[in-house]
Parts: sequence; C-alpha cells; structure tokens
Amino acid sequence: MAAVVARASVALCSSSSSRRCSAGDSSSGLASSSLAGPSSAAPGRKLGSSVENLLLCKIVRGAGKQKVGSRVAAGVAAVGGVRSAGVNVQNEKNGKQSTLQENEDAKLLDLKEWMHAKGLPQCKVQLLERTCFGSNGKPIHYVAANEDLQPGDVALSVPLPLVVSLERVLGDETLAELLTTNKLSELACLALYLMYEKKQGKDSFWYPYIRELDRQRGRGQLSVPSPLLWSPQELNEYFTGSPMKKVVLERLEGIKREYNELDTVWFMAGSLFKQYPFDIPTEAFSFEIFKQAFVAVQSCVVHLQGVSLARRFCLVPLGPPLLGYKSNCRAMLKAVGDVVQLEVDRAYKAGDPLVVWCGPQPNSRLLLNYGFVDEDNPHDRLTVEAALETKDPLYQNKRITVQKHNLSTIQTFQIFKGKERDAMLSMLPYLRLAHISNPEDMQAVGSAEGAICATAVSPCNERAVLDQLKAYFSKRLSGYLTTVEQDTVVIEDENVDPKKRVATKLLRIEKEILGNALTVVKELIEQLPNGTVAPCNGSYIPKLV
Repeated sequence: MAAVVARASVALCSSSSSRRCSAGDSSSGLASSSLAGPSSAAPGRKLGSSVENLLLCKIVRGAGKQKVGSRVAAGVAAVGGVRSAGVNVQNEKNGKQSTLQENEDAKLLDLKEWMHAKGLPQCKVQLLERTCFGSNGKPIHYVAANEDLQPGDVALSVPLPLVVSLERVLGDETLAELLTTNKLSELACLALYLMYEKKQGKDSFWYPYIRELDRQRGRGQLSVPSPLLWSPQELNEYFTGSPMKKVVLERLEGIKREYNELDTVWFMAGSLFKQYPFDIPTEAFSFEIFKQAFVAVQSCVVHLQGVSLARRFCLVPLGPPLLGYKSNCRAMLKAVGDVVQLEVDRAYKAGDPLVVWCGPQPNSRLLLNYGFVDEDNPHDRLTVEAALETKDPLYQNKRITVQKHNLSTIQTFQIFKGKERDAMLSMLPYLRLAHISNPEDMQAVGSAEGAICATAVSPCNERAVLDQLKAYFSKRLSGYLTTVEQDTVVIEDENVDPKKRVATKLLRIEKEILGNALTVVKELIEQLPNGTVAPCNGSYIPKLV
C-alpha cells in the first residue's frame, strides 16, 4: 500500500510535465467488434487515503486542461480563414496519402511476419483473406492450413512473450490474483490494457496485433458483431419472443459495472499507473469505447487450462478471431511449457480454415460472445425455471422433500436440442410434487423411499401437470413473430442483413426445441389412461418461467 501511495504522490508532484489524455475520442479504443460479471468495490475499500490522491490527481489535470483549452480555442479562431482556403487541395492530398499509408502499413506490418520477427517459430499456418459484410469492401484475415495436416499435428506454437495475459498487463501475479478474486474480470483488465496500447499507435509493441483486431472489428465467422453492439431497435426487432434480448441487456449491465471499476484497476496496477499517471480510464475512454474494446477482447480471449490465475485468460495472436470456432471440434489452444500450442483434431487440406473448440456453450452464448450460431451445436438448449408457490400451505413440506432429493424450491431444468423427451420426463416428478394439494398425498410422498414422485400421484394430478406444460410451451411459441418455415426463407435469402440472418437462426432453433417439447407433452396427454379426466388444479400451482 505504501508503494501505491508513493506512486500517487509522485504523480501529483510532476503534474506540470504530464501529458493530457484523450477525452474519449472514438479512435482511442479498439474498433467495434464471458464474460462480464458483477464488479466488486472491495479493492477500492482497501486503497484508503490513496483514493484521495486519485481525486487530487483529477483536480490537477482539470485545472491544466482549462488553461490549455483557452489557448487552443484562440489558436483555432486565428487560423480558421487560412485553413478553409486550401481545403479542397488538402483533401485530395490527404486521400492519396491515406491510400499510400494503408499500402505501406499492409506491406510492413503483416501480423504473421511481425510475430516471426519477434520469436514465432516456423508453423504450418498462413493468413488468408475473405470478404466480410460491413468491412467497406476490405477483406479480413483468417488462419488456414499452410500444408496438408493430419490429426495430432502441431499447427502453431506461440511463445509466451507474444501472449497478452494479466501477468503481463498488471506486472505482478499477486496483484492479478487480487483483482480477479474481487470480481474485477480478466476481460475488463485486458480491454483496458489494449485501449492504452492503442493510444500509443505504432510505438506500441502490440501495434500489428491491435491493427488486426481493428480490422476484424469483432465480427464472428458469419461476419456479424456481438449483439452487445447492436442498436436497441435491432434487439427489439430481431429477438422478439426470445430470451436473448434479456441476456444481452444483463451482459451490458455487467460491462457497465466493469467500466465503473476501471479507475481502481488502473490505480492499483503498477505498470498502467507508471505509464499513464494522468490518463484516468473513465476520463480517457468513454463507456462506448470501453464496450467496443471489451467485446473485441471477449471475441478472442483464450481460456488456458492448468496455469496460474494470472495466465488463465489471455489473448493469442493468430488465435481467435483469426481461428474459427466449432462446437463439435476438440482442438484447443493449450499451454505447453513456455508456448501456447495448437494441435489439430482433424485432417486439413492446404488452404482450409482452422477451427478450435469453443467450449460446451449453447448458441445464445456463441452469438453473444462471438457473433455466430452453430446449427450443429450439441450443447444447444433452453432453460425452464420452476418455482414452488411460497403461499402454499404445504410449502414447507414440499421444501423439505425437494431438499432431501438435492433439488431446490426454485429449480432450473435444461431442455437440450434433440433430447426434449428426456427433459420432459425429468421435469414431471418435480411438477407432480408442486401440484399436490391434498395433505394426505403430501404425507405419502414425503415418507416414501426412493425417487421423488417417480410415478403419477393421481390421474387428475398428472393431467394438471401436463396441461400446465402444454400451456407454457404454447405461450412461449406464440411470443415469436414468425414460424419456423418463415425463418427458413429468411435464412436462405442471400440479400438479408447478416444480423437478421444469424438472429433468425437462433430463433429457429429455439422454436424447434419448444415445438418438440410441446409435441412430447401432447403425446403424454394422449397416453393417459383416461384422457377425459379433469385436472385437479389447486390454488397454489408452481410458477414456470
């Protein structure tokens, strides 16, 4: 703590020679493109009087900016007329210079060549280009096989000095563990670091990598950015009826909480504070810029196994988003000694794009994090939450019974695509118990050995359970604006907006899961011994969400 206070004191004493920071210009952050969680204020409470120094630092900077601002305003007014006289000629020159500069940059700063110059050993991959929606005609890169590959071949080995990790960003592994333990996410720290590095331009060690991320603009392999960057109108239009809109809004709230903690991260991280003593994050970068950088980092962060917390989440040049994701792939970037290595799990021909496993994530998470939907995803699922009615006179008996069977009074059920029947059968015992209104039935169930309500409690109880499920799935399906057949027409339209297409793919999968579940419930109703039996609906039925 003494060291932190000392840094603040030195910064205050040297205010006259400090550099002014950007006030949130969009060029200061990474261009637009798990996982943002709630941030904790615990680190801030540990700073004590150092927070006062941080506030003094802001005051000193503010006073300096007012003086400089008045001089700049006067200068702009003085040269205004001269500047406007030659604007047409200057624009023409600027256009030519911009084109020449882009060509020069493309020639000198190729990412793979830069990595080889910095220690990347020879590998079996190459960078190829493909066209991309929303890239203004400019192609984007992807990693492809440079030769024929067989399962088990090592295609790529990136030395640790070319990997961006918290250990490198914060300069101290203990501090990295402190920050992550206190719920300041690794993604926020990495995003903050890259925003500062981008401010350095070509002077940054990571300039070729940051330039590549800007070129990708966080678009997934279907050329679509994360819905976190979509407009409110697009969210409302494309996700009507879907739980995806709520997921996006909750993640945005989490990112906002991360943004509000950035000053604490900057102040506690020795490397960032020393390098940018007056560039306080929330003043240097607007929330929009941070959100764009966060989403860009989110789309390419790699989760390494078997390493320290400070290295667990990292950014690997030539990794994602240049590598594609596939749900049924088993190839992963792994830490092997002092390199991060990719061993392929399938055969590739030269020129084929390489893919890695994205983890057991449903398509809602893939779209949120990476901007794509994998229709072959074996992990795709929808969630149904069942809650016991707390006002039920039998609530306490039911609570004791479910807890005895390792269940909860608010129980979550997963409906996996293609396994809807299994999901319905797993939900029935819980809902049978929840629908019991007769104290005698409750006593019999509570004292029974073995699984909870493994068989029907009574014909009318069974009918009440199935009727509730039927109404629930029917209601969810009615919330969508289109049918599965209409969705297929949209997906097959080559001229449709890619955002709409990828959103429609997700919604079609959701509808298929819900439709299959509804079909299973109807079949179970038809199988009842007496289909005409009336449901015994009590006054305290469970809530399904």
